[in-house]
Amino acid sequence: MCRSIKTLRTGATPASDDEISAAARQYVRKVSGYRTPSSANEAAFEEAVAEVAQASKRLLEAVSATHPQARRAS
Repeated sequence: MCRSIKTLRTGATPASDDEISAAARQYVRKVSGYRTPSSANEAAFEEAVAEVAQASKRLLEAVSATHPQARRAS
């Protein structure tokens, strides 16, 4: 599990919710050390994925206006 998390900010189109969720899941997997958590840890794992995805979406929305591609499109 040494893959890099895909950069979502630099695409020609905004990242989809599915892409954001996939990146969040990959991040939580890396941090937790679980590819698939046990049933005892599944709720905490899924909650962390949701929280990371929400924070990531807010971040991407906040920085998208300052990205050079977004400025050129205006």
